[in-house]
Amino acid sequence: MPFPADFLWGAATASYQIEGAVTEDGRGESIWDRFSHTPGMIENGDTGDVACDHYHRWREDLDLMREHGLQAYRFSVAWPRIYPDGTGAPNQAGIDFYARLVDELLERGISPMVTLYHWDLPQALETRQGGWTSRDTAEHFADYAATLFGALGDRVPHWVTLNEPWVAAFAGYLSGRHAPGRTDLGAAVRASHHMLLGHARAVQLFRSLGLAGQIGITLDLQRASPDGDSEENQRVAELADGYTNRWFLDPLFRGRYPADTEQLFEERGAALGDAVVSGDLEAISAPLDFLGMNFYMRRLYRADPSGRFGWSERLHRDGDDVTEMRWGIVPEAMGEQLARLRDDYPAIPIYITENGMADREGVGADGAVHDPRRIDYLRRHFAVAERAIAAGTDLRGYFVWSWLDNFEWGFGYRPRFGLVHVDFDTLTRTPKDSAGWYAKVIRSNGADLG
Repeated sequence: MPFPADFLWGAATASYQIEGAVTEDGRGESIWDRFSHTPGMIENGDTGDVACDHYHRWREDLDLMREHGLQAYRFSVAWPRIYPDGTGAPNQAGIDFYARLVDELLERGISPMVTLYHWDLPQALETRQGGWTSRDTAEHFADYAATLFGALGDRVPHWVTLNEPWVAAFAGYLSGRHAPGRTDLGAAVRASHHMLLGHARAVQLFRSLGLAGQIGITLDLQRASPDGDSEENQRVAELADGYTNRWFLDPLFRGRYPADTEQLFEERGAALGDAVVSGDLEAISAPLDFLGMNFYMRRLYRADPSGRFGWSERLHRDGDDVTEMRWGIVPEAMGEQLARLRDDYPAIPIYITENGMADREGVGADGAVHDPRRIDYLRRHFAVAERAIAAGTDLRGYFVWSWLDNFEWGFGYRPRFGLVHVDFDTLTRTPKDSAGWYAKVIRSNGADLG
C-alpha cells in the first residue's frame, strides 16, 4: 500500500474563519474581531462576524464530512468563547458547543484533532497586558488549555497547542498584516518566545493529567531557497530559514534558539534578553507526540541591503504556476522540507496539518463547482507525501486546507481554499469536484489518485 493502513485522511478549519456568531452565548471579543473592524485592514472591509455561520450550521457541515468519508477533522477552539475576558470563570456555553461538536464527530466516525490556538486571542488580554508580549499570557493560555483538557480530554485523540506561531508573532506584531496589527520587532520576538512558553505549559499540563491522547504543535514550514545561486543569496536564504523555520524548530527540538537568528535580531535592537527565564528552554523542548507541518509554498530570497533583514523575498519564480494567492505551486518543495526534518531533527511522527490552494471557482450553470486545478494540486502533493513515506518519513496523516471556503484573514472572502463552496450571501454549501475526488482517495487510502 502506498500509505500506511492507519494513515489519517482529514480536512481542517479554524474558529474565526468559519464560526461567525461572534457575540452569541457569552463569547468575548477577540483580537481578530477588533482588527477586522479596523478600516483598511481587510480586503473589501470583510469581517468574520458571520463567516460560514458554522456555529449554527455545524451539524450540516459534519454531515457533509461523513458523506465524503473524512476520517479526521482538525478544528480550533475560540479562546474568547471559553474565557470571554481572557481570565476568570470559564463560559460553560462555549465549552458545551465544542463538547457537542466532538461528540457528534465521534458519532459520525470522524476523529477530532483540536487546535487550542489559531490566532483568536481574547482582546482583553491584548488591551490589559499587551497580548503575547506579556509572559502572563502564556500562563493564561495554560489555564485555558487545562479547562479544555478537563472538558474534552477523555475523547479527543490529538491536540495541537499552537497553529503557526511564526505567523501569529511576526505577521501580528512585526508586519502588522494580522491581528493585533503591531509593527515592533522586539514585540514580535518576545511574543514568539511567550507563545512557545504557553505551548510548553500546555504540554506539561497534558502530561500531568495522564490523558490517553497525543499532543503536538503545528508550524508553517515553508522552504527557504536562494533566488539565484550567488553566495550572498545562499547566505540570506540560510538566514531567512532561521527566521521562518529554525526560530521555532530549534527551541522545540534542540533546546536553544538558532545563534544566527538571535544575532540577526540583536543587530536590529530586538534581543530576547530577559524574556527567557531559566528553565524556559528545557520546558519548551519537552518531548512531543507529533509535529504538525503546514505547507503551502517555497520562499525565494535575494540579498537586498534595503530589506528589513538584508533580503528581499518572492513567492514564485517567473513562469511558475501560481494559486490565487500568487503562491508558486512547487510540490517538490514539500518533499524537500520533509526530508530536511528527517535529516536534521530527531525522529518524530509528522502530520501534514494543512495543505491546499486558493482559487476563485464558483457554482456553474450545471449547479456544480468544477475545480480541476485543486485536484491536480492535491494529487501532486499526495504523490510527494507517498515518496516521503517511502524514503523513511514517519508521516501519519494529511489534513487538506480547507473543508469550507472561509474568511481568509487579511484577504477577506476573495480566496477560496475550500473543498466545499460556500455562497457567502445565502450560506449554501456545495461540495466541489475536489471533495468527491478526495472521497475516492480516502476510500482507496491513497491508491487511487486518478
